[in-house]
Amino acid sequence: MNRRLFLFGSAAAVTTLAAVGLSGRKIASAAFDPLKVTTTYGHDLVPATIEKIEKTVEEWKAVLTPDQFAVLREEATERPFTSPLNNEKRTGTFHCAGCDLPLYRSETKYDSGTGWPSFYEAIKDTVGTKIDYSYFGIPRTEVHCARCGGHQGHIFNDGPQPTGNRHCINGIALTFHPDAGSGNVESESG
Repeated sequence: MNRRLFLFGSAAAVTTLAAVGLSGRKIASAAFDPLKVTTTYGHDLVPATIEKIEKTVEEWKAVLTPDQFAVLREEATERPFTSPLNNEKRTGTFHCAGCDLPLYRSETKYDSGTGWPSFYEAIKDTVGTKIDYSYFGIPRTEVHCARCGGHQGHIFNDGPQPTGNRHCINGIALTFHPDAGSGNVESESG
């Protein structure tokens, strides 16, 4: 096989993979607002000013498990259907496992069938986004904690109303704090 034929075939294969990856997915439009907020769930749990937290790699490794470090600091993805938080049904708040900032309320959680905890909105101003091209060069919206910058997952525009968004979050990047009276009051990590 000559080099030109190899390169042409490789380019065709990548194009085909990208097309297959995009089939059935909604592509973000100009109207896509990944941080759209329509409820007031949990907004009273967040301080008026969120102070940024910065740590060295060694400091993060000292406070996170190896799996948490891989997801929160190196933007890895946990295997689907492995987080106990995927099945969490109690009323409460999901916090960042890196810095304990409240990020999501249970009222916005739903079963997306993807194998990761999914929410239709975050608590206002607790997460940020950036464009991620790590999936075959296809742009995705990455979501991270506003306080520590820890990678949480991605946001897609195929979620339920009222926002139409799906915050697809790594359970290992979260801890759950149940509301008083909703069952066990111990915090659980994903």
